[in-house]
Amino acid sequence: MALDNSTSDPHMPWAQLSLADIIVITVYFTLNVAVGIWSSCRASRNTVRGYFLAGQDMTWWPIGASLFASSEGSGLFIGLAGSGAAGGLAVAGFEWNATYVLLALAWVFVPIYISSEIVTMPEYIQKRYGGQRIRMYLSVLSLLLSVFTKISIDLYAGALFVHICLGWNFYLSTTLTLAIAALYTIAGGLAAVIYTDALQTLIMVVGAVILTVQAFDRIGGYGQLAAAYTQAVPTRTIANTTCHLPRADAMHMFRDPYTADLPWTGMTFGLTIMATWYWCTDQVIVQRSLSARDLNHAKAGSILASYLKMLPLVLIIMPGMISRALFPDDVGCVVPSECLRACGAEIGCSNIAYPKLVMELMPIGLRGLMVAVMMAALMSSLTSIFNSSSTLFTMDIWRRVRPQAGERELLLVGRLVIVVLIGVSVAWIPILQGSNGGQLFIYMQSVTSSLAPPVTAVFTLGIFWRRANEQGAFWGLMVGLVVGATRLVLEFLYPAPPCGVVDMRPAILRSFHYLHFAVALFALSGAVVVAGSLLTPPPQGAQIQNLTWWTLDLDLLSGAKAGDAQKHAFWARVCGFNAILLMCINIFFYAYFA
Repeated sequence: MALDNSTSDPHMPWAQLSLADIIVITVYFTLNVAVGIWSSCRASRNTVRGYFLAGQDMTWWPIGASLFASSEGSGLFIGLAGSGAAGGLAVAGFEWNATYVLLALAWVFVPIYISSEIVTMPEYIQKRYGGQRIRMYLSVLSLLLSVFTKISIDLYAGALFVHICLGWNFYLSTTLTLAIAALYTIAGGLAAVIYTDALQTLIMVVGAVILTVQAFDRIGGYGQLAAAYTQAVPTRTIANTTCHLPRADAMHMFRDPYTADLPWTGMTFGLTIMATWYWCTDQVIVQRSLSARDLNHAKAGSILASYLKMLPLVLIIMPGMISRALFPDDVGCVVPSECLRACGAEIGCSNIAYPKLVMELMPIGLRGLMVAVMMAALMSSLTSIFNSSSTLFTMDIWRRVRPQAGERELLLVGRLVIVVLIGVSVAWIPILQGSNGGQLFIYMQSVTSSLAPPVTAVFTLGIFWRRANEQGAFWGLMVGLVVGATRLVLEFLYPAPPCGVVDMRPAILRSFHYLHFAVALFALSGAVVVAGSLLTPPPQGAQIQNLTWWTLDLDLLSGAKAGDAQKHAFWARVCGFNAILLMCINIFFYAYFA
């Protein structure tokens, strides 16, 4: 383990790419565009449902792969490895929690969305509650969240990776990736996105497995991980502080509810609320499940995605911890001048854990594969967001502005919106470059915890409580927005202090963890929805029929022709068995690492 801990020039690639690496990257991009063009030719792109829902004819395996790839953008790749390097295993809870919420998506939410015959989430809300104001608010909120969390974080992380690994100009690498991603999204709609996601999932998993094997080999196997991580202390530290020391609870999933960085109470309850918003009510994810051929394919897709979501602990988070063990002066730096040297950010360099590992450990050729993996992660999440954002704008906002718009106009507007999103994204890069990359994953989660819980409350009550009405839902969203936005503004005004500086932030930030805040915000919004609904007239029959758990249209859900009923029932049992097996595996892993 006697490795040189530091790199001399942070802005030059740690190891130059060879001709073999460049050939691998070129082959990858060619393959990607070929799959995009092939699936575009197969898909019925000239109807709104064909372009936006892949003709509702997708089978389970591309859906599962696409659900996984859409959630594992380059922001999560770099963010999870960085959080693993900074704090240990507990961040895996963000991935494992998805198991239960993905099963809820397939068994509870998708049947309701199919029964209500909708294309977008705000469209469901309008059918369920009536009126236009909630639908418009949710459409605008989704578009803003897409640009300022998802697109910007993935772009920043992807560009950081390419810039550090290849030494390419930051803007050149980002613009090139954006152009290719947009090309087949604009051309082929959702079918192109789902099939290329399936290809990228395969590449991401294969590349990450190879790097993980190399990393464990370097420290002497899994048995040495805890000892190696505990000793990952940088040479230069700040006097009278402990922030240079790895966490004592680094190998534990369940941590102290009061003092921990990720308290078990927040990871159990607060995270479930945020995950329900992301997996069950967010356009990017639900759109994939709605493209399924029938309900069994949607269920099987969720199960496959859940199995894949068990992998990041071993394939992303543990390699991040190993990176800190191998390069403590760079990945684990605490002195601002040292961090500035290592990665160009004063607050910390945990974000470079994954790219550092790639450039130092991977052999020639495979290094190119891993750069392709990161580009795959970036592009799969970008294409997903572009397609879903264009769906939202076209179906929810443009149709409202121009009710008489025909199919050709809607498809043209959908494609133009992607071009506008790219422009906004590229313009956002300099702002992101100047922001703190050291808090990438936590920034993403804290923004979500401030804005998502009211949406979760409105969807959950709308599905399970027939009495919920438009007035209650609207004021629940507005009260939640005011409270959540207030906390968010305070977080930007009072960032967490660096190592060695006394924490002078307001008590609501210092003592109230963002995951606990998500629970409080959910409860407050839900209480306002209930109170507002009970104080105003009940919803009309049309706002309940086929739109709640108690009033499903069972004929629409069966999806099986008379002769196929037996086969349909058999596969329904197979899905149910797999769901139970999956939960058992998940509980075993939680108990093992608790």
